[in-house]
Amino acid sequence: MSKHTAPRESEVSLAELRGDCARMAPHWTTPKKTVVTPVKPSLIHGITVPPASARLVDAMSEYGE
Repeated sequence: MSKHTAPRESEVSLAELRGDCARMAPHWTTPKKTVVTPVKPSLIHGITVPPASARLVDAMSEYGE
């Protein structure tokens, strides 16, 4: 077992992190919104989903409940 332990985070480091984020925020941009028109279900055909992926997606509803 190592004798080294991680130092506890201090309020100073949290304040520094918040300051860094505040200074970086003007540099972050979001892409312009694009209007996407939905495709009619009747036009969607020929899509196959592997059985393992179908089971995964089917089981995901359990996490939302």
